[in-house]
Formats: sequence, C-alpha cells, structure tokens
Amino acid sequence: MAESTAQQVMEIRAGLSHALGAAAIALDRARGAHAAAVERRRRVEAAAEARLRKIDSARDNRLAEIDEQHRTDLAAYAGAAAAAADRAAPGAAGDPWDDWQATPLDRAAELRVGRLLLPHPEEVPALVPLLDRGHVVVRGDRTLGDEVVAGLLLRALGTAAPGRVQLIGYDPEHLGGGLARFAPLAPAGVLTFVGPGGLPALLDDLTAHVRRINETVLAGEYTSLRELNAATHRRPEPWRVAVLLGAGELSRPEQAQLQRLLRTGAACGVHLVIQGLPVQAADGIEFITAASGDHARVSSAGALPVRLDGGPPQAVVAATCRRIAEAVEAGPAPVALDSLLPQEEWKQSAATGLSAPLGDSPQGVPVQVTLADYPPHALIAGPSGTGKTNLIYAWMGALAARYSPAELAFYLLDFKEGVSFARFAPGRRDPSWLPHVRLVGLNVNTDREFGLALLRFLGEELRRRADAAKRYEVTNLAELRAEDPEGSWPRIVAVVDEFQVLLSGRDAVAAEAVDLLEDLARRGRSQGIHLILASQDVSGIEALWGRPALVAQFSLRIALPRARRILAETNTAAESLPRYHAVVNADSGALEANKVVRVPAAGDRERWNALQHRLWRKRPPELGPPRLFDGDVVPRLADSPDFRRLAPAEQVAAPMVLLGETIDVAARSARTVLRRAPGRNLAVLGTRMDEACAILATAARSLAAQFPPDGARFSILCLDQDARAAAAALCAELPECGSFDADSADWLLEDVAAEASASFPSDRPHFLVIYAADALPGGKETAEQLRTILRQGPERRLHVLGWWRGAALLRDALGGQASRTDPIGAWVALDVHGSELAPFYPGARAPAWYPRPWRALHFDRSVHRGAEVIIPYGAGS
Repeated sequence: MAESTAQQVMEIRAGLSHALGAAAIALDRARGAHAAAVERRRRVEAAAEARLRKIDSARDNRLAEIDEQHRTDLAAYAGAAAAAADRAAPGAAGDPWDDWQATPLDRAAELRVGRLLLPHPEEVPALVPLLDRGHVVVRGDRTLGDEVVAGLLLRALGTAAPGRVQLIGYDPEHLGGGLARFAPLAPAGVLTFVGPGGLPALLDDLTAHVRRINETVLAGEYTSLRELNAATHRRPEPWRVAVLLGAGELSRPEQAQLQRLLRTGAACGVHLVIQGLPVQAADGIEFITAASGDHARVSSAGALPVRLDGGPPQAVVAATCRRIAEAVEAGPAPVALDSLLPQEEWKQSAATGLSAPLGDSPQGVPVQVTLADYPPHALIAGPSGTGKTNLIYAWMGALAARYSPAELAFYLLDFKEGVSFARFAPGRRDPSWLPHVRLVGLNVNTDREFGLALLRFLGEELRRRADAAKRYEVTNLAELRAEDPEGSWPRIVAVVDEFQVLLSGRDAVAAEAVDLLEDLARRGRSQGIHLILASQDVSGIEALWGRPALVAQFSLRIALPRARRILAETNTAAESLPRYHAVVNADSGALEANKVVRVPAAGDRERWNALQHRLWRKRPPELGPPRLFDGDVVPRLADSPDFRRLAPAEQVAAPMVLLGETIDVAARSARTVLRRAPGRNLAVLGTRMDEACAILATAARSLAAQFPPDGARFSILCLDQDARAAAAALCAELPECGSFDADSADWLLEDVAAEASASFPSDRPHFLVIYAADALPGGKETAEQLRTILRQGPERRLHVLGWWRGAALLRDALGGQASRTDPIGAWVALDVHGSELAPFYPGARAPAWYPRPWRALHFDRSVHRGAEVIIPYGAGS
C-alpha cells in the first residue's frame, strides 16, 4: 500500500516534473514566439512607416508634377489662345489702340473688345464676331458701353476697304451724339443718321435689303455673302452695320422686323450693334456686359472675367474717318483684268454675235455686253480722264480671250495724239502683238484721210460679204458661215477713238465719211461688221446733225462718269457715277435699260502683256503682224513691200516711179507709170527742199531697181545750192548717172532736147532729174529746150522728174498762163495750196488741199479721179 502510494507519488512527481519540463519548454517556445512576433511587429511597423514615407514622397512629387504640368498647360493654352486671337483678329481687328492703324483685310475678322483675365501673364484678347458672323448686344454701364461700341465700329471700319463697311446710326436719346466722333464719314455716305421716329422705316429698309440680296445676289446658289466671297473671291455688297442706341419699347411689328434681321441679316451682310434694347439670347448674337474692373463679361467667353479696353483715342478716330472718306470720295480702285477672262480661251463661236463681260454690276453679277444683229454698234462717251481707253482695253481683252482670230478681227484707229493702241502691235521692246488685230492707226489726228481709208476698206469688205451671201442665197453672217464653213468670215470690230476728229469740219472728207458710216452702220450688222465709236462728247459733231438714222444704228451706248448727251435726254445716270464705273445701255439710252458696271483695270501693262503674250503664242503660224500706221513716223522706202518686189528686167515697157506711202489700210506705195506716151513726166511742187529731195530720190531709186546696171541712163541737174549734197548722194547711188550743175546745164539740155527730137526712141530709157528746175540759166533758149523735152521726150523714153519751187513757176516753164499743162502728167504738191493747183487739176474746182508737214498731194491724170494724200519716204531710206 505504502509502495503503491510512493509509487504513485513518484509517478505523480515524475509526471509533474515532466509537465514542468514541458511547460518550461512551452514557455521558452512561447517566449521565443513572442519575441519573434514582437520583432515581426517592429519590422511591419517599420515597413509601414517607410511605405508611408514613400507614398508621401510620391504624392508630393506627383502633386508637384501636376502643378508644373498645370502651369505648362496653362501657358500653352494661353499662348495658343493668344496666337489664335492674333490669327482671328490680325492688324486693325486686334491691335491695341496705342499701336493701331487701319489695315484692310481680305476676309472678315473677329474684333477685340478687351482681354481675358487668366491666371497667367500671357495677354489673351477677348474677341467678338461681327462682320459676316452675327450681331452684338451691349448691356450694362452706358458710358462704358459707348466706348465698346466706338471701338467695335472703328475696328470694323479699319479691317475693310474704304466704303466696304457702311454705318447707319439710330440714337434717339442723344440725337446722334453717341456716334458724333464718326461724323467725318457722313459727307462720303459711309455714315447715315436716322432721326427719332425713323426706326420702323430703317428696319423695313434693312429687311428689304436682305430680301434683295437673297433674291438677286445669292439667288439660291450660295447661303451667304461669306460663302459667295470664299467661292468667287469677290464681294458684291458692302457690310451694313446698323447701330441702335436705345429706342424704348418696340411695337410688335418693330419687334418682328428686328427678330427677322437678327435671324437672317448676317448672311446678307446686315449686322446690328444694339445698346439699350431688350434682346433674347440666340445663335449668332454676342452679348457684352460692360462693367468696370474685372466684372465685365463676354458671352462667348463663358464665366471667364474680362477687362474691357478703353475707347479709341479721338485723334485716331478722326484721322481714320478722314482717310476713309477721302478714299471713298476718290472712288474704289478697279479690279484686275483677270476677272473678265474665261477659264478656257478661244472656245466660243462668233457666228451669231460677240458677247463678253465688261465688268461686274454693283450686285457682283457680270454684265454681259453683246454685239450682234441687235445691238450692232456701240457709242462710248466720257470726258478725258474718266477711263474711256481703259474700258476699250477691257472690252477687247474679254473678247480676244473668248474668240480666236478666225472668229474675230479688230481694226483700231486713234485720232488723239498718243499711242493708246500701240500695245496691240509689235514694237522695239516687245515683238508680240494681239493676234486678232489686223490694223492699228496711231497719231492720225492730222491724217483724217486714214480714217476715210478704213471706212472705204470696210465698205469693200461689206460688198464682198454681201456678194458671197447672194451666191449662197443667205441673209446674214451666221447663215453664210454655215453654207461656207471653209471660208474666212470673222466678225469685224472697228474701234475708232475720238472719231469726232474724222467728222470735224464741213469738207469732202467729213461728207464721205458720214456717208460711209451710215452705209456700214445700216448694212454691216447682218454681215458681221461692227463699229465702236468713242468720243469725249458726241453732242458737238456737226457732221451728225440731221442724221438721226445714223445715230439710231448705234443702239449700244456706254457712258462713263459725267458723259453728256450719249444717253436719252432724261437719263442722267452718268452724272453720279464713281470712278472706274460706266452705264451700259443696249436700248439707245432709254432709262430703264441702264446697267451700271464696274470696269476692271485693263491698262496695267504687266497684266495685259501676260494675256497678250499667251494669246500671241497660240496664234496660227500663218497669221502675220498687223498693219501699223503711225502718223508721226516717216516711212522708209526699204520697208515698202512694193519697193522690195522690184527687180531688174531686160525689157521694162513701162517703168514705175514710187513716190511715198499712201494713207491707206494697205501698206501701199503711191506710184506713177512712165509709159511711152505724152505727158509721162513728174513734177514736184513746193519750197520744202528736204521733202522734194526725198521724193526725187525715191523716184530715181525705184526706177533704178527695175533695170540692170546698164539698162537705164540717169542725168541729175542740180540748180539749188542747198540741194547739192542730196543730189550728189543720189547720183553716187545710181548706175550710169551723170551729174550736172548750172555751168553745164545748157549743153545737157541741148543734148537731151536733141535726143527728144530724134526720129526714133532711144535704145534705153533716159531719166532727167532736175533740182530747182525753175532756176534754169540761159534764158529763152534753155527754157524752150526744156519744153521740148517735156512735150516730146516721153514718147522717146526720155522722162523728166523735176522739182519746181512753186505751181506758178511750173506754169511759166510750160509757156505761161495760156499754155497747156498736158506735158506734166503727174505731180506731187508739197507746201502749195489747193487753189494754186487748179490749172493742173481736171474740172472746174481745185483740189481740197492745205499744206502739212511731211505730207504731199499726188495726182496722176492717167489713173486718178481725184488727188491722193501721200507721205514721202524719208531721205536716205
């Protein structure tokens, strides 16, 4: 029992010991785990603290990055906004007032009213759209609002060409005082004031204007003038800005009209600037709240504060308004010639007529001008300096670009002193010419015969076309061209500038010219011959008095500013025309047929040359240059086609003497044929030695060109001391030439008289050239010998080319007043009046002739019905 108890105690002790050991071990393990847990907690807390520090650092860095990016973005946005504002409002639209000046732009711009207040030093202008965009309503402080309105108006005026922005002011409270600073614009019509009570009429007028623009200018093709301008690069209508500065309560009709304008006006260039009227927000309406400091607002800027600019300085407003008014009163600059040119050149047919634009109407629509069966001919009138020549250039350029030279031919004549038409012919500096031009007459104010020659030429062409029409049994050019497609039947346009010179006076030239004009005007229409007559004033042309039928044929009338008597008596439209404009009327000047046209600048040499060179390079290879007649130029014998055709021949039955250039459409030489017949001698009459020597030299040189070196004999007798040099030079040039003077004249004449009295003609012609034949020495004997030579020599191939220094002196050489003049079959008169030539002229009347420098009158009794005016070829030419 005791053992069992002890055993149990031992076991208990052993169990307790084991338990205590296990507990100690567990305790140690727990303490180790606790220490590990504490260490782990420490590490976790340290890691968490480090993580927090890292997160805080990353957050701070990121916040710094965000702040920096915000500052960068804000600077970029502010810079972009400022750049965009510069682009949207360049020049006068956005420049500050201290550096402001008017700078017309090629498009409508937004307008600066102040600057946006951004948290950035970059200045960003506050802009509002107005022209071509919409309307502006100014609210808030009235005084500040007045400055905003003034700034808007000045910027709008400064960004457009003078006169392209028109202001209409309605200020019933201050009776226009709100716009008083713009008063210099009123005399030029750029600013119009509407008095109190005039608002209903103003709104009605603006509404009617919008309706007209929609119907006649936009015409369903464009939705706005802005779109039309972008498509065509032209703006046919100015902007109209109506400034309404308070009007009280509007009636229902007025409110309806105002709403219509707010909806539709901007598309038609009608804009409203309103202050003091209630307006509801809507698209296209910009609201500006005028307030001091940072409290102003612009509706398009949202909640961004705006600081408004001060008003423009009065000195700037006044100077700008004066310059605009002066420019408007001076008239608009013309548009370029290119606006008249077609997209494709030489594509139109002239079978039924010629049609081309002359310019744009005030609405921007091209004004077509036609020459056809009706209207067939045109009259152009305008005082000097109003653009008559420019208008002719523009019309010719528009026609020449549309019709090829096979369709259109120009004949040009300018009676005023100048070279207006010289550009159409080849010159020293520019070898090109307008391919359509067949004739250019310059400086013909003293050569009215050339105008007559042109009319005669056109008359012959009319007869040629009429004969062809009879052969083909047709009645007009269109039908003739259809029946004869291989023929050359261009429409002919003859342009005569200052045509009144041709018809001045009451002489044979004017009488024949009027008769020819009347025939051409009446019958030319059906055969494609059209006349364009231009003058400063058609009312004083005596030759047209009593010829209403002639004037009536010119149903197309074009009147330039201040032109008189070209339109109907009651039609005064030309009196108020601005520069570069004309009235085109295709119904003989009737008031209802008026069309106002803005004529482009066709006188610009560079632009015209570009067109002419382009057409010149396209010309057919067989088309040569036009005939150029310049009344101020002395022709050269070497340039004469007739002289160049002369060639030596063994047998010349009737040698031909060239004398000078005829005043004719063709470059033809005046000539006299020296046949073996009585009277085939030539007399040059007058005291002008240089011209007489030139004519004798021309005659002798042309004769020599027809013979081989030994085929003819020349004898030169010079009895004028001053003419010896010319006679010697001629003799040196001629083959088989003998030179004689007063000392040897007697035996020369004796020898030649014996030759003239021989029974048989000489084996070769003998030409006796006498300078100052009236100065023959030797008395009656030599005089009789000369008469023998004149009477009998031509039948024996002996001809006299003599210069007498007066018609009476020649008559004396022939035997006196009772003698016959038959020995002189041809003569050339210089400074001899027509009455002195009566003995040498057929019929009872003397030729109508008065001396002119370097002009002569030629008559050959064997071929001429009347004398012809010629231009002697230059000496030594």
